[in-house]
Amino acid sequence: MRYIRYAYLGVIAIALISVSLANRGLVELKLMPTAFAEFLGYNFRIELPLFVVVLGGIAVGLIIGFIIEWLREHKHRREADLKTREAKKLSREVNRLKKQKHEGKDEVLAILDEAS
Repeated sequence: MRYIRYAYLGVIAIALISVSLANRGLVELKLMPTAFAEFLGYNFRIELPLFVVVLGGIAVGLIIGFIIEWLREHKHRREADLKTREAKKLSREVNRLKKQKHEGKDEVLAILDEAS
């Protein structure tokens, strides 16, 4: 299974390198539309290779998606945490009650009593 994963990642890497090499031309990114920039008198612009814009857009989209998903699942993680705490608390209480029940008894008899 590990080799299949490596092969898959290799194919993806080759595809990304191929796309990057094919799209090395510079593109101009502007912050605002031309008419609005003329009205304000300023427009931030930068020239980048096309593959940087495309791969950067994909990366930003993935990061935003991961953050939104993490925030959406917050209530489920919180509920699981509360259930885990409750289970640990109940386990400690059961152990405490077992100690009280078998207090003063022989260890072998306590083990046999617990098994039944």
